[in-house]
Amino acid sequence: MNTQVRSGEEGSIPFRSSRFFCVGNKWYFTTREGFDSGPFASRDRAETGLQRFLHVVRLLPEEQQVH
Repeated sequence: MNTQVRSGEEGSIPFRSSRFFCVGNKWYFTTREGFDSGPFASRDRAETGLQRFLHVVRLLPEEQQVH
C-alpha cells in the first residue's frame, strides 16, 4: 500500500494499492478507471507497458483523455 501524499492533496491519505498484479506467472497493470492490461511476461514488462500507456494518454487532446 502506498502511504505517500501526492502533490496537491490535503487531509488524510486515501487507501492506495499497486497498479501491478500477477495471475499465474503473467503480470498485468490496472488503471484508475478499472482497465486491466496484459498479460506481460514480467513485472518489468508490465511497468514498461504502463509507461507507454501513460505516454499515449498524454498525447490525446484534453477532451479525450482518461480521467
